[in-house]
Amino acid sequence: MSLGAEEESGAAAEIHLPAEVNWEMLDKSRFFVLGAALFSGVSAALYPAVVLKTRLQVTHPPPSCLRAAGAILRHEGLRGFYKGFATSLTGTIPARALYMSALEVTKSAVGTATVQLGVPEPAATAAASAVAGLSAAVAAQVVWTPIDVVSQRLMVQGGGGAARYLGGVDAFKKILASDGLRGLYRGFGMSILTYAPSNAVWWASYSVSQRLIWGGISYYAGGIRRLSTAAADGRGRGGGGGALRPDYGTVVAVQGVSAALAGGAAAVVTMPLDTIKTRMQVIDGGDGGRVTIGRTVKRLLREGGWGACYRGLGPRWASMSLSATTMITTYEFLKRLSAKDGSI
Repeated sequence: MSLGAEEESGAAAEIHLPAEVNWEMLDKSRFFVLGAALFSGVSAALYPAVVLKTRLQVTHPPPSCLRAAGAILRHEGLRGFYKGFATSLTGTIPARALYMSALEVTKSAVGTATVQLGVPEPAATAAASAVAGLSAAVAAQVVWTPIDVVSQRLMVQGGGGAARYLGGVDAFKKILASDGLRGLYRGFGMSILTYAPSNAVWWASYSVSQRLIWGGISYYAGGIRRLSTAAADGRGRGGGGGALRPDYGTVVAVQGVSAALAGGAAAVVTMPLDTIKTRMQVIDGGDGGRVTIGRTVKRLLREGGWGACYRGLGPRWASMSLSATTMITTYEFLKRLSAKDGSI
C-alpha cells in the first residue's frame, strides 16, 4: 500500500506500507487455530471489564465503578470477575471463526468490486470495511447471542445472593426449559441493531483514521525532508529523497491508535443500544409479559431517565478501546503469522 501526495508539489513524503495480507494469501488452518489461541488470551484479559459493565447496567441504583469493583472483589473474590467466562470462551471460538471468515471474504469481494466500478481507492477501502464489518457482526451473532444470554446471566448472579444457576450448562438447560429457544435468542434483534452498525462504523472509522494518521505523518516527514534538503543545498550538497518505508513496529502503533479511536467512538454511540440489549437478556419480565424493547426502554427511563442508558459507559469505553487496540494488533499479527509461505 502506498500513501503520498506527489501531486501537491512534494508537500508530503510518499509512504510505502507493507502489503496487506488478504483472504487468498492465508493458510486457513493455521489462521483459525492460531486465532482461537490468541483471541482466547485477549478475551481473558478484558473479561473483568465486561463483567463490571454488565453489573452496572442491571443494578438500580447503580454504584460507582470503584464501589462495584470493590463489592465484587470483597464478596466474590477474583473469581467474581470471571463468572461465565468458560461459557463465553466456548462460544467465542466459533463466533470468532465466523466473524473473521465473513469479514475477510466480504472485504475482499466488495473491495475488488468497488475498485472495478471506478470508485477511488480510499473510498473503496472504507466502503469494503464497513460492509465487511456489518456482515461479520450479523454472522457472529447467530452463535454469539445464546452464549451472551447465558454468560450474562452468570455474570450478574452473586454478591451474597443465592445462585440461580450452577454453571453454563445448567443455565442453558433452565433457560431452554422455561423460555424455549426464544429465551436463548432474547435480544437477538437488539444485538443486530447494536453490533451491526457498530461494526460497520468501527471498520470504516478504523480505515479512515489510519489514512488520516499516515497522511499527517507523510506531511510531517515531507516538511522535515524539505528543511534537510534546503540545508544541504546551502552547503553545496544534494538532498536525500526517496519514499518512506515504515517498519512493522510503526505500522502496528498506527493501527493500535486508529483502533482505539474507532473503538472509543463506537462505544459512546452505541451505549444506549447495548444497555437495552443487556437488560433484555438478563432481567426477567416480572409481570409475566414478554420482554420487549419498548418495555425495557420504559423501565430504564423510569429508573433514571436517559442517563440510565449510559450506565457502565466508563468500563465499556475502556473495554472497547482496549479491546479494539488489542484485537486489531493481534488480528494483523495473526494474518502475518498465517500467511502462506512466500505470499508476503
